[in-house]
Amino acid sequence: MSKKITIDNIAAAMGVSKTTVSRTISGKGRISAKTRDRILSYIAENNYNPHALAKGLANSKTYNIAIVIPEEYNLVELPFFQKSLMGILEITEDADYDILLVMVKPNDITQLIKVITNNKVDGVILARTYQKDMAAEYLLEQKIPFVSMGSSNNELIAQVDNDHQTACYELTSLLLSQDIKRLALIGGDESHVVTENRYRGYVRAHQTNIIPLDQDIIYLNALYPAYIQRICDDLLKSRIDGIICMDDSICTILLSYLKSKKILIPEDIKIASFYHSAILDHNIPSITSIKFDEAELGRAACCKLLDILNESAKTPMEKPVGQLRYEIIIRESTTKTSS
Repeated sequence: MSKKITIDNIAAAMGVSKTTVSRTISGKGRISAKTRDRILSYIAENNYNPHALAKGLANSKTYNIAIVIPEEYNLVELPFFQKSLMGILEITEDADYDILLVMVKPNDITQLIKVITNNKVDGVILARTYQKDMAAEYLLEQKIPFVSMGSSNNELIAQVDNDHQTACYELTSLLLSQDIKRLALIGGDESHVVTENRYRGYVRAHQTNIIPLDQDIIYLNALYPAYIQRICDDLLKSRIDGIICMDDSICTILLSYLKSKKILIPEDIKIASFYHSAILDHNIPSITSIKFDEAELGRAACCKLLDILNESAKTPMEKPVGQLRYEIIIRESTTKTSS
């Protein structure tokens, strides 16, 4: 087993400075052959395995990566960030990197600025993208390597994402083909890029299936339960066939409200969600939805960042959108009922 000795231990034992030890490990700087051989022999004899701090001193790296998470996330969104983080951890563990969690708001990136100013990290992963993205703009200005875990309209940003537009297009098309023609949409925050991509998939499906788009049954920025309930009341008056929720947070609120009004699913109305997490797993009836692999997204984003940090990516700004897996799950909430 390797001994847990540090650069300080080696420097003290050899009677040299820590800088000399760091230069020996990195192979950089002027050091006499005799001194280098002495230090390397000591390292070999003690089975010394330079840990991240030692390598950082030697290579001018921190071996830290910042994961930037939005402070305004809700409890329903927490599993997405947890699973993505687990995927990131799988990669950083093998690469001898540690992670720092940084919380930001759409209009306040103070914590991120502090981490970058203090040279705490080598690179950054943004866990959410915005139409006007202060964090991304700041990192570009500072020339800090980073990857967004989500799509951005800025072609200068290295990004990894699921193909939300195609996935939502496919689910909407499937529902429209089942004679669910008046298919309402309840969506989230328009400042999030993912909201735009899911909306585009919904719109494209109507265009492809030659079904007129009714703007009166499309609602975005449904951020609060009371507003979602009011939307539901309006939609029920509009004689719609079904409702697609942009995510399981909205879907959960909608399902609870429909249940309180004794509206039956799918007999009275069909329900589907553009995003599935464990929160929908035990709902009765089971909910038609799109299931993405959050851990795979985290792994892909981290691998891309490490490629950039190691300067091994041939096209570091390539956008591999659409390469990650998703599954469309048709369940009881949209199936036809017997007459």
